[in-house]
Amino acid sequence: MRRLSDQICLEKGLSIIEKPGLSKGYNRHEYLGEIKPPSVREQLRDLIDSVIPVCKNYDEFLAAFEAKGVEIKRGKQLSFKLPGGKKFSRQDTLGDDYTFEAILERISGKRIIAPKTKTAPIHQPPQDNLLTQIQRCVVPKGSPGYDRWAAVFNIKQLAKTFNFLQENNLLEYDKLSEKAQQAKDDFNAISARIKVIDVRLPEITSLQRHIGTYSKTKDIYAEYKKSNWSKKFYAENKEKIELHKSAKKAFDALGLAKLPTIKTLQTEYAALESEKNLCG
Repeated sequence: MRRLSDQICLEKGLSIIEKPGLSKGYNRHEYLGEIKPPSVREQLRDLIDSVIPVCKNYDEFLAAFEAKGVEIKRGKQLSFKLPGGKKFSRQDTLGDDYTFEAILERISGKRIIAPKTKTAPIHQPPQDNLLTQIQRCVVPKGSPGYDRWAAVFNIKQLAKTFNFLQENNLLEYDKLSEKAQQAKDDFNAISARIKVIDVRLPEITSLQRHIGTYSKTKDIYAEYKKSNWSKKFYAENKEKIELHKSAKKAFDALGLAKLPTIKTLQTEYAALESEKNLCG
């Protein structure tokens, strides 16, 4: 269902949740990696922190606060409303360091609070991976008719690409790069093997020919040897004797102590040819 949903969303130009299996829910700001806007109370606390250092008493604090555009409502507890705000926030809801007594202590220097540091977002934005690249790489150009066709065609192709990458867990650049390197290494290994086969196949053909020649001329050469290398015998059988010598020279060049049978060479040739076809 998720794959089908992702493909439909891609074809319709809608966004896709990259990691639906996250262990907890995130709001929009957390998911997108944005810093969540401060709440009204956080803004009031920040204003109070900025005003206190320049005040000598509570009246000056209130005056400085109002100068910031904050509306103050007096009652059993003071309430504050930010400029443009919709409702008041009571002072006793801002925290222990922001009560009436705490502010007096802070103005007099009896209470010191550590300066606040901004914390990073709870959820860091995801790295720009292949999914985000796929979703923004369709820019069809041309006539209106072609643009419509190209947009639909390209998005469908991208949907197929996305499904392939998702099924093979290749949405991250590092994983895709590792897989690409592995494919490159495999390709190089196959290419090297094909080169070896290409050398061996003609070698087998030549060896079969030499074995056949050697077998046919073996008796003639034996008689030549028995004649004590007679010049007359050589002249009468020169072609066959030279063919025999040529075959023997080829065997020596290959370092063959024992000649393989024709059947063995035929079996090897067929196996190598089949392997090459599979590699191709």
